Amino acid sequence: MKILFNTDKLLRLVEDLQTFTGLKTSIFDGDGRDIQIFGGHQDFCRLVNADPEGHRRCEACDARAVEACAEARGVYRYRCHLGLCEVALPLCENGVSIAYLSFGQYLDETPVERQWERTEKALDWYGGDIKVLREAFWDLRQYSFRETAAYAEILQALTAYILKEGIIRSAEYTDLQRLEMYLDERFRESLSLKKIAADLHMGTTKLCQLARQLPGGVSVTQAVTARRIEAAKALLLQSDTPISAVAEAVGYSDYNYFSKVFKAETGTTPSAYRKQKRQ
Repeated sequence: MKILFNTDKLLRLVEDLQTFTGLKTSIFDGDGRDIQIFGGHQDFCRLVNADPEGHRRCEACDARAVEACAEARGVYRYRCHLGLCEVALPLCENGVSIAYLSFGQYLDETPVERQWERTEKALDWYGGDIKVLREAFWDLRQYSFRETAAYAEILQALTAYILKEGIIRSAEYTDLQRLEMYLDERFRESLSLKKIAADLHMGTTKLCQLARQLPGGVSVTQAVTARRIEAAKALLLQSDTPISAVAEAVGYSDYNYFSKVFKAETGTTPSAYRKQKRQ
């Protein structure tokens, strides 16, 4: 199953959640891979992931957690491979788990010394400075079960919003169809080849190849421009919106640049186009 992520909206949502709660929130795809829209790690986890073996173990732990969460079909609480507390919950579309929200990298209310003892025993593979790692562990925040249960309930409520807004959704379409849908929905935004490729989870070379299969065999930039100009034409004819506002509405912050592009695409200026078509 192909899943589409609106990474801009997800990033804002995750950043807001962390600002409000202090908890690190991650988004995992159906295979348990972090889509990595937000690079926030607690210092302890950052140090662990800097070790190749640690990174491998963290990824394997995430995959196992997602599998268990899918089986539970609800909130799944667990400790990671190094004893930190984590919570995962599925995001379901038509009863099928298409992605997972997860928060964690925290300790519970039991004495930190006891939690560290358990963690230290699982670090026999670690090649870094164990004293530095221990200090980072001591800096981890502690949360009560009630606090994290409340947060999990909030995230469950947010899943409905995420689905309704199409921030995460399944898409059983060809890659070319996905590109067309993406451009139709996002052409007003500030887009780059790199960003589009990242949002669609494909390489830039493949993206350029797909663009040439669009009507007219255009580049990605030309495809975005064509959609902006068509939207601008509609606004010019259907409203008395100032030209500068039309430019902003279709994705151009620079009025002069918009006029230049519009004329290059249509052979006339926006104001002349409006006047001619309304006669």
